[in-house]
Amino acid sequence: MTVITVDGRSIALDKEGFLVDLGDWSEQVAVELAQAEGITLGDEHLEVIHALRRFYAEYQLSPAMRPLVKYIGQQLGPEKGTSLHLLRLFPGSSAKIASKIAGLPKPDNCL
Repeated sequence: MTVITVDGRSIALDKEGFLVDLGDWSEQVAVELAQAEGITLGDEHLEVIHALRRFYAEYQLSPAMRPLVKYIGQQLGPEKGTSLHLLRLFPGSSAKIASKIAGLPKPDNCL
């Protein structure tokens, strides 16, 4: 287990960098988690992260890529609901990285 310090609080991460306690999430924690992935958060990132947190609140799971793309399209518009848009914001495994930064569990089918 790894620990990061954000605003004077110790935040526990699992071996893959996901929050151990989902209640530890804040936008400042998201900034730190994103920096660890080499991402500087901007408004576009944050709107996806907040949509992802709404998805989790509604369905109690972190979506894989296809459901994430569909949900983002419904929530933020068709121009943002594409895998290319999400890959630009969260390079690599977009669903996994976005879930990590959003303070959510790793999607079940992500390696």
